[in-house]
Amino acid sequence: MRTNFPHTRLRWHRVGSATAVTAALVLAGLGTAVHADATTSSKVTWAATPCATPKKTGELACNSLRVTGGTTAFQKARGITPKAADAATPSGYGPSDLQSAYGLTSASATNGSGETIAIVDAYNDPNAEADLAKYRSYYGLPACTSASGCFKKVSQTGSTTSLPTSDAGWSEEISLDLDMVSAIAPKAKILLVEAKSATMANLGKSVNEAVTLGAKFVSNSYGGSESSSDTSYDSSYFNHPGVAITVSAGDEGYGAEYPAASKYVTSVGGTALSTSSNSRGWTESVWNTSSTEGTGSGCSSYDAKPSWQTDTGCTKRMISDVSAVADPATGVSVYDSYGVTAGWYTFGGTSASSPIIAAVYALAGTPGSSDYPAQYPYAHTSSLNDVTSGNNGSCSTSYFCTATSGYDGPTGLGTPKGVSAFTG
Repeated sequence: MRTNFPHTRLRWHRVGSATAVTAALVLAGLGTAVHADATTSSKVTWAATPCATPKKTGELACNSLRVTGGTTAFQKARGITPKAADAATPSGYGPSDLQSAYGLTSASATNGSGETIAIVDAYNDPNAEADLAKYRSYYGLPACTSASGCFKKVSQTGSTTSLPTSDAGWSEEISLDLDMVSAIAPKAKILLVEAKSATMANLGKSVNEAVTLGAKFVSNSYGGSESSSDTSYDSSYFNHPGVAITVSAGDEGYGAEYPAASKYVTSVGGTALSTSSNSRGWTESVWNTSSTEGTGSGCSSYDAKPSWQTDTGCTKRMISDVSAVADPATGVSVYDSYGVTAGWYTFGGTSASSPIIAAVYALAGTPGSSDYPAQYPYAHTSSLNDVTSGNNGSCSTSYFCTATSGYDGPTGLGTPKGVSAFTG
């Protein structure tokens, strides 16, 4: 385990340029960032969810942000005027939007039955199943309940009764993850594995438990600074052939995080997603709010380069592999009720993109038993939307932080264009 984990320091750095008052608010989960997006009629503001600031040394951070005001891209496109902070109605993209954007409308309607997608998070969300039911009912998705066997919530040991301590911040993260899986793969089963804390050891044990319980798709929306222990974590927690494991690339702009840097996972970057008059109907660019907020990317300091990754500027593992929507200003709708006013919220962060990609893998079908599914997109690059504009900071090797034709760090090979890129 990491005993001197520096990620908390990085979170302080993220707010260090703001006023002291704003810094204090952010650390309490209440501070805001402002994004003047071209698709919005007023500036969108948001705050990092409380779990984005680790409670204790050694804990990892979730990668989610919740919109607190302004008019989102979803609202602008539909002429909706209520503020995004109004919890009474959705103010972010819903299932039909996401399925349309990623060419998944047909696959989402027909594929995924019999597959189990696991979500790994820390602490307990006591309202997880009830909130999931609200989201799925509102959008006309089939019910997914524990009674029917579609939904299951367990601890990192597999217990359904001895669950971790409840936590409002991680409950926001859990709601986001469950809703994104539902939006993309509404016919799949969902397994929520709750770690007793947000340490790599406990989250890693939860990944192992998800695989033990039969999940072939496991989403992880958390991360922290790299360390020399990462290669041992790789072998202990993430080396699962035949399982598609997705991990958020991070929300602090350019820079590598772990476990997104693991050579055994699909690292998922983030984009800004907006409607367009082009043939696709959508356009994407790198999600970047500021030099300290945006999708993560970078060249790992410790993890070896997987054989299927062929970029030449980084001799070790490069982040990311693929990407999906993450900009809060172009964010997704989520229903949540634990620790907040029960209702609809718009979320962003690469915590949204990881479960989206895990669900796309599920629509594509069970991976080969000896495969590492992270390699699949590299064999099907024409079946992805290449994101070619934007950056997530400054770097000495351009493609590490700047979108370009073909592979780049912030968006990887691109975003889903149907399911073909996610099959063996």
